[in-house]
Amino acid sequence: MQEDAINNNGSEKHDKYAETLRQYKTDLKDDEIQQTVNKLITEKVEENNTLDVKKLLFHCIDLTTLKTTDSDVSVMNFTKKVNAFDNEHPDIPNVAAICVYPNFAEIVHDTLEADNVNIACVSGGFPSSQTFMEVKVAETAMALHDGADEIDIVISVGKFLSGEYQEMCDEIDELKETCGKHTLKVILETGAFQTASNIKKATVLAMYSGADFIKTSTGKDIPGASPFAALVMCQAIKEYYKKSGRKVGFKPAGGINSVHEALIYYTIVKEVLGEEWLNNKLFRLGTSRLANLLLSDIFGQETKFF
Repeated sequence: MQEDAINNNGSEKHDKYAETLRQYKTDLKDDEIQQTVNKLITEKVEENNTLDVKKLLFHCIDLTTLKTTDSDVSVMNFTKKVNAFDNEHPDIPNVAAICVYPNFAEIVHDTLEADNVNIACVSGGFPSSQTFMEVKVAETAMALHDGADEIDIVISVGKFLSGEYQEMCDEIDELKETCGKHTLKVILETGAFQTASNIKKATVLAMYSGADFIKTSTGKDIPGASPFAALVMCQAIKEYYKKSGRKVGFKPAGGINSVHEALIYYTIVKEVLGEEWLNNKLFRLGTSRLANLLLSDIFGQETKFF
């Protein structure tokens, strides 16, 4: 693990990224982070276990289908369920977005009728980010052309762990330029980092390079979201906001399997970032299975709507 690796090549750009990191506290103690997480879970989560919070969590979901078996028909039917929810439960705000592979953006765009539900696409060689930069840009541009409102990309994890900060950041910067006014969510794949210091550095560099949202994980192979990573990321977002005045959103994703886990992430956002972040413009949850679990709690009976 090259946690503090910096290429001393004397380049102006590289010095810029190294200097950026020096402005933040990145020498973190993993045991202290875990103690803080444990304390928040023990003392604060239960007070957020309310009907209103669960409705908000549902409203913050990026309802996701990223299966090998996805097809035009299955994605169309997936989207129709979101339309149906709007019609059958107008008193409950719908999910924030539908998240699909780029080749399905047009299908969702042509099928989606629900108000205020965005179209999100994973892009840039998702989930590994291991492809040519030209491919990443083209894939992103094509998804936007076909109707995507938001783009979720993965950082080049290998470049980050090798200390190639300039190369990693240049990619994010170029993809943000491709997105223009559209939202760019940057996935760190925190399960590959192992330490709080690495998570903090990657978060800072991604925000500095133009990320509108910071996302924990792809949910593919490598361990997904964790409260440990979430705390570090939210602390970094808060610190970045104080320095820059720019609010960056937070999205845990990958392995959120229960309402209790969702409440933990809500609690971390509330306690670290405050009430200003408790809306679906700055807080998302990447999941599919959580939607029915939240609805079951909201309706007071087992619900399998999606």
